[in-house]
Amino acid sequence: MVEYLPCDAGIRLLLTPNRSLSWQDSVRVWLALCGVSLLIVSLMVWLGAWVVLPFAGLELVAVGAGLYYTARKCRQQEVLEIVGDNLRLEKGRYRKEAEWEMPRRYLRVQIDVPRHPWTPQKFFLTYRGTEVSLANFLNVDDARELLGILESQGLPIERRRQEYTGFWF
Repeated sequence: MVEYLPCDAGIRLLLTPNRSLSWQDSVRVWLALCGVSLLIVSLMVWLGAWVVLPFAGLELVAVGAGLYYTARKCRQQEVLEIVGDNLRLEKGRYRKEAEWEMPRRYLRVQIDVPRHPWTPQKFFLTYRGTEVSLANFLNVDDARELLGILESQGLPIERRRQEYTGFWF
């Protein structure tokens, strides 16, 4: 998602992946699955099929790990601030973990244009040999919105075509 944040002398954007579930909702879904699985497994154990018990436990651990991994990946966020002659990018999950500040006159935005229209574009900020990815978690519509904002700010944009890397893509 692309959200505007208040900024006095420029533009400030909060870039986050789309989140359909909060962490609390993910835990609730996992607990509901545990309850249903417990009912089914206890019936199976009561009928004598006790071998199902460890597999049900492994299944719940795998689903829980998948929900945790997804929730953690969805917590990443980036703050892009364009004020005057400087551009600042901050990345992190629960707090700021990395920060880059680049002057606009040496900055280029490079975009990897995908071969398929349903694949989102990948953005990179390049500054004197340093290449930093920008919002690689955005979907197609949000990537288009970000591109429009970057173009409206007058940043130089270079488009590059992706090479074939395999049989299908």
